[in-house]
Amino acid sequence: MDIEMKKVDLLSTFYFRHATKEFDPTKKISEDDFRFILETGRLSPSSGGNEPWKFVVAQSEEFRRELAPHVYGAVRSLPTSSHFVIFLARKGLTYDAPYLVEQQTQVKGLPIEIYRSMKQAYSQFYDDLHLDTERALFDWSSKQTYLAMGNMMTAAAHIGIDSCPIEGFDMDAVNALLDNKGLLGSDEFGLSVMTAFGYRSKLPSRPKSRRPMDDIVQFV
Repeated sequence: MDIEMKKVDLLSTFYFRHATKEFDPTKKISEDDFRFILETGRLSPSSGGNEPWKFVVAQSEEFRRELAPHVYGAVRSLPTSSHFVIFLARKGLTYDAPYLVEQQTQVKGLPIEIYRSMKQAYSQFYDDLHLDTERALFDWSSKQTYLAMGNMMTAAAHIGIDSCPIEGFDMDAVNALLDNKGLLGSDEFGLSVMTAFGYRSKLPSRPKSRRPMDDIVQFV
């Protein structure tokens, strides 16, 4: 496939994707296809390569029923979607957080002495981004989950699978439910965002609309 065909192919994926509010409950995503979607999330970029996320796939009917009262943005998509993913973000990723040290030295293979020598650079990075509170650190991690979510939604659309990102939920109530089920570790994670995946029950009622390129792009 030449480059022009690749462009057309990818743009057709973006035109296909839309926020699917209700899915066909009789159509299920195959295990192989969903593993492909998850893999694109796993391979997604993150700040510093920190991978500050966890993907919780809510498949049991019991868990979805418990979740439903707290997710008002998924009234139709939660019960009808084939797969429902809850994106969790890591808390407290300071320079010397055990997870971050392990990620950089064990997963990414950076020698520990090199990592320690970068403390001043990390300190400057944290200062410049105002990562000086627990909330700021969590928001930083949460931003990374959106990169993974976007890639997973695009990957799904590329193989004809629909999705819908969801931010309409009671943060405290869902975090409490997840915590009660032991899904947040030792307060290591917090809820970031959710996405439903499946197959549309009907065609979109209107074509995709976006602002003109000149309204959103400025070269300087």
